[in-house]
Amino acid sequence: MAITSSLGIGSGMDINTIVQQLVAAEARPAYGSIERKEGAANERLSALGRLKSSLSDFRTATGKLNEVDSFSKHQVVSKNEDILTATSGLGAAAGSYSIEVRQLAEAHKLTSAGYANASSVVGSGTLTLSVGGSAFSVTLDGTSNTLQGVRDAINTASDNTGVNASIINVDDGLGGTVSKLVFTAKETGTANSLSVIATEDPAEPGLASLVYDPAGSGVTNLTQQNSAKDAKVLVDGQMATRSSNSINDIIQGVTLDLKSAETGTVFNLDVTLDEESIKKVADGFVSAYNALMSIVKDLGKFDPEGNKSGTLIGDSTLRSVQTQMRQAVSETVSSATSSYNSLASIGISMDRDGVMSLSGTDFSNALKNNINAVSDVFSSTDGVAARLDTRLDQYLNSGGTFDLQTKSLNKQLNRLSDDRETVALRLDNLERTLMKQFIAMDVAVGQFQSTGAYLAAQLANLRV
Repeated sequence: MAITSSLGIGSGMDINTIVQQLVAAEARPAYGSIERKEGAANERLSALGRLKSSLSDFRTATGKLNEVDSFSKHQVVSKNEDILTATSGLGAAAGSYSIEVRQLAEAHKLTSAGYANASSVVGSGTLTLSVGGSAFSVTLDGTSNTLQGVRDAINTASDNTGVNASIINVDDGLGGTVSKLVFTAKETGTANSLSVIATEDPAEPGLASLVYDPAGSGVTNLTQQNSAKDAKVLVDGQMATRSSNSINDIIQGVTLDLKSAETGTVFNLDVTLDEESIKKVADGFVSAYNALMSIVKDLGKFDPEGNKSGTLIGDSTLRSVQTQMRQAVSETVSSATSSYNSLASIGISMDRDGVMSLSGTDFSNALKNNINAVSDVFSSTDGVAARLDTRLDQYLNSGGTFDLQTKSLNKQLNRLSDDRETVALRLDNLERTLMKQFIAMDVAVGQFQSTGAYLAAQLANLRV
């Protein structure tokens, strides 16, 4: 509150400073208590945030071990990538195959006769185009009967069953150029052969020039640029015919991408277990576990010299995390059906300090001997990854341990903020009260001094 400069005239005391010091003395323990509680709450929030972040990283690493293809990773090597490349996927198995690509799949392509330009009128009526027996029709009138109009009508047809139309401008052989309409099947293979039939408008004929119907009427007014062809591949001497050059159903779990055909050229395609990719996922799990336990150790450490103990020393949540994670990775997997039934049995062990490590040799041997068993250790119904997922969910999901504790701490901080405002209000009232009391005292002292001076003067007069 404002204090006038006249205060203290009667008593000669610095009332302003005295009141401020008294209020400060009252404020110190009140604010100190609030600040200590706020500091403790914020420190715990920060510590819980560190622990939650590390648990989230660990769940990410654990989740990768639980993915369907984590332990079915294979790599494919083609000995002639100019002819064929390949990739592996789910269900691939190790093996070696001899390959000979005899024919590539091709899309059916038809070309019209030449027209003066793209604006040349072709004719009005209806064109019915069929791709492998699936047909659609376009109606052409005075607004769409040009070469360009026919192209656009086909390409924009909502029920187009698989035909691309385009225009090419080429030499006419006489020193000039002509425009031609080109029909191309969107998909390769003999099952996607094209046919075109026309119903002309008698008032504006001409669409018959686009008819290609060898299996029906026998009319072929369009020129066949490419015949529809299937891909033909010999795998271990056995013929496989497919409509596409990207084939995923000859060798299980392997997609073949044909680049060229060379009859008589035989080469190997080798499918091997991709140990490095699997080991990389396992290494990520080990690293994430060690990082988590390092955070747990730091937050719960005891410093006997009293310098700086962990923020969560003795905390029940921290102890629970440590205990449950250790149990989940240490116990045997009852759903595993072989001698490989724990992390230790596949080369992942912990030392006396609880630090996890992966033995590359033991892990590799386990993969070679029984990769399915290794997968079971992690991702079967009672596998390590499955157990960890259940435990981690109770901590990390909405409504879980960390969510509840964070909300509680934030409520506590809000209450402390309210307490701070209450203290400020109380101190303000105290300052006003003290000022009134000191002002009253100052006035009284002034009056006493005035009376004393008067009496002294009267006494002096009596002596005279």
